[in-house]
Amino acid sequence: MAARVSSPRERYREQTRSEIKAAAVRQLAAGGVESVALLRIAKEIGMSGPALYRYFASRDDLLSEMVLDAYRGAAEVMHAVDAGGSSRTALHALTSAYRAWAMAQPHLYLLIQGTPVAGFTAPAETLLQARAVLGPFLSVFARGRPQPAVDPLLDGPRAWLSGEAEVAAWVGQWTDLSADAPAAAVALTGAVMAWTQMHGTVSLEVSGQFTGMGHDPALLLDVQTTLLADAFQLR
Repeated sequence: MAARVSSPRERYREQTRSEIKAAAVRQLAAGGVESVALLRIAKEIGMSGPALYRYFASRDDLLSEMVLDAYRGAAEVMHAVDAGGSSRTALHALTSAYRAWAMAQPHLYLLIQGTPVAGFTAPAETLLQARAVLGPFLSVFARGRPQPAVDPLLDGPRAWLSGEAEVAAWVGQWTDLSADAPAAAVALTGAVMAWTQMHGTVSLEVSGQFTGMGHDPALLLDVQTTLLADAFQLR
């Protein structure tokens, strides 16, 4: 079936929406989420306030688009990592790539961590985009053989896989494993552990918490990743 061709009006609308979001990202980078203001954006791009509201009904509507775009950008970076070959090397490449993305655009990283502003509710699609970021970790840990110390953590992911079809489908998409396959729980456990370690270190670095402590955050994350690879006996 031939792809639908967009009309000039539709292309203009998408172009304008992109310009609005680009201006919002500049405001976000300059002053944080509280500095993102629709009227200031309208003034910056030469548009009236009422006209801008035809593209985004509210600031929360705009923030929702920005959150999804940030996740898509992170997912694009993660999916570009070569996860073939050595599982250990792939894990290091993934955590390093995510840290590099966050440090290159900390304003976007902070936007997707927690609630951007009081009362904001992220769109339902946010969960799917977040899982897209973590997907490559599943394929890496599916090849793991966890040490006994990890065993107590496996029961939770087993229950998660059997209780939520969407989670089972997500894991299956990245590993080709059925929900009841032992390696599926291993993959999910490893991905969650990688997520917590990676975000813990990156969040502290982005927010400046390591300043003056003498830590090398890149080295810290590298050592944490090595310990995690050891825990799953990744080769």
